Amino acid sequence: MNEIWSLDECHFQQHGGRCAMWIPPEEKDPIVLHAPTKKNVSLFGALNLSSGRLIHTISPVFNAVTFADFLKKLFKHCSKQKRIYLILDNAKYHHAVMLKPWLKKHKHRLTLLFLPPYSPELNPVERVWKLTRRNCTHNQFFPSIDGLIQKVKEQFIRWDTPNNVLYKLCCII
Repeated sequence: MNEIWSLDECHFQQHGGRCAMWIPPEEKDPIVLHAPTKKNVSLFGALNLSSGRLIHTISPVFNAVTFADFLKKLFKHCSKQKRIYLILDNAKYHHAVMLKPWLKKHKHRLTLLFLPPYSPELNPVERVWKLTRRNCTHNQFFPSIDGLIQKVKEQFIRWDTPNNVLYKLCCII
């Protein structure tokens, strides 16, 4: 038996997102505050497509070093007896030269499956990012980046164990 994981990176913006919402008829023109900033919380995430298990980590930047660290974390959560197939996009750091020795060392256990360029809709973990944004950032005001980080962490704590929400959202096996 093999393990198939979908991996991606995501930024959650402090300014959140505004979207349609229901307003009681007796209320007058609601005001949704908006933080005029480009601050965000960034994280790596990988979803097991047969169990709904989500592994994630907050990262200050996305580069070959942080990607390698995340792969090592992911390996700790995978069965040593199973081959791992990892679906991911073509970000430059996914192909970094510095990764080659580590990937070669683990080639008996790990296969990277790169998606075609400009096709995020083919990566199942993108659905997790969309649901997280809807649950955490839509129509929300975060006066500081700490509020956003806390809200995103709370959502991912709820998803720390395999669960039906993620399974139904993304799992194909």
